[in-house]
Amino acid sequence: MKFKSRIVKPFAKRISKKIRTWAGHPLESQEAMFNMLIKEGQKTAFGKDHDFKNINSYEAYKERVPVKDYEGIRQYVDRIKAGEANVLWKGFPTYLAKTSGTTSGVKYIPITKASLSNHFVTARNALFHYAHQTNQIDWLDGKLIFLSGSPELTKVGGINTGRLSGIVNHQVPSWLQKNQLPTYQTNCIEEWEDKLDKIVAETINQDMRLISGIPPWVQMYYERLLDVSGKKKILDLFPNFSIFVYGGVNFEPYRDTLEQLVGKRIDTLETYPASEGFFAFQDDQKEKGLLLNSHSGIFYEFVPVEEIHNQNPSRYSLKDIEVGVNYAIIINSNAGLWGYNIGDTVKFVSKAPYRLIVTGRIKHFISAFGEHVIGKEVEESLQTAARSEGVRVVEFTVAPQVNPPNGDTPYHEWFIEFEEKPADLSAFAKKVDQQMERQNIYYEDLIKGNVLQTLKITPLQKDAFRNLMKARGKLGGQNKVPRLSNDRDLADELQGYLL
Repeated sequence: MKFKSRIVKPFAKRISKKIRTWAGHPLESQEAMFNMLIKEGQKTAFGKDHDFKNINSYEAYKERVPVKDYEGIRQYVDRIKAGEANVLWKGFPTYLAKTSGTTSGVKYIPITKASLSNHFVTARNALFHYAHQTNQIDWLDGKLIFLSGSPELTKVGGINTGRLSGIVNHQVPSWLQKNQLPTYQTNCIEEWEDKLDKIVAETINQDMRLISGIPPWVQMYYERLLDVSGKKKILDLFPNFSIFVYGGVNFEPYRDTLEQLVGKRIDTLETYPASEGFFAFQDDQKEKGLLLNSHSGIFYEFVPVEEIHNQNPSRYSLKDIEVGVNYAIIINSNAGLWGYNIGDTVKFVSKAPYRLIVTGRIKHFISAFGEHVIGKEVEESLQTAARSEGVRVVEFTVAPQVNPPNGDTPYHEWFIEFEEKPADLSAFAKKVDQQMERQNIYYEDLIKGNVLQTLKITPLQKDAFRNLMKARGKLGGQNKVPRLSNDRDLADELQGYLL
């Protein structure tokens, strides 16, 4: 154990103890968060517009503050961009995280001085808690890589603005910067393939110990490393590589391929960050789910998914949630987000402590016939069938075929890029369909009622999804292929990549 890991070890122990303390009292933490937010929010334009001074309970809050998406706060963000202070939170945001939306175009999410710790201290705490729990801290003695967007920032209304993953680069503490790769100059490269080549050149001869990024883009990094080096496994290049940190997508569809590239199974640390906040992280290597970050400037609400588009949906605080129910997650935070629907769906797997899994996106579903199929269901169905058959899937997406050209019964069409296509594609599709019927009773009813026919698989060319994302200008960074679409737009784009 070298200097940094030796110094950090007792600090990691203290952080881990604090996490266990607040995780053991989540309802008290949430009540404290609610009271603090309302008190501070009274001083803002939003708080005055919504009568915060007369809010003395969660029920009173729900009466005054409706659930809203970005369009619901756009007028307030525009006032911030125009130079007005004390709009959503006191003063001005420290940053505006720039992100894109399908309905709102470019979105600017405030990150305030108060909310900075939610993003950056939580990331540190997740890593240090892992280090203490597993006694694996030697990764601090080597090099670390975070595959992220450009750290270059612009000014919007006098406020530093950029992608969250780029903003993060400006918050890495100086003592850790010497361990971090790639260089700032390389991180600023916008073209993903050029950036990837440069990252490979800078890291191929380094002692890489921790790698972090979205799984599909980390896979590209691994493959390029092996192509350039001529090595067979990543561990041949990085023998001390010991932990992979990820978030944003489900790791399981990529696990087999990534572990094959690495050469063995190594520890993984799943996180749940977004521009709007850092909501949860994996707190135990043996337990399912991510620990809800209940003591970090956010008061959470949960709306049953089937009600999220209602004018007045049911809204529950943490104390009233149920295990196994699919909820839309709503946040109220010291970034100045109030009753804010972040667009994600989650399901709790435990209440002692409160652990959840991310089940998908509200906009990423199929319900052309009332089936309401979500991301978790298609991922687990394909994963189960693929493992039973020894089939490896590179990437996939699913869309409804409501009006088949030959007049047949509608079906779900699965566009799949296989590492090697199954010998009997029809039999494989049947296995996936059987898993889907087990996952979703509405889908099962539609199949048995002959409203839908069993799913069909359309195999795609090698690198189909990478080439599609490149054509869209969305290769690399935080861009992800949607698992589900309720229309045929993506399906139509994929017609040029059929096998």
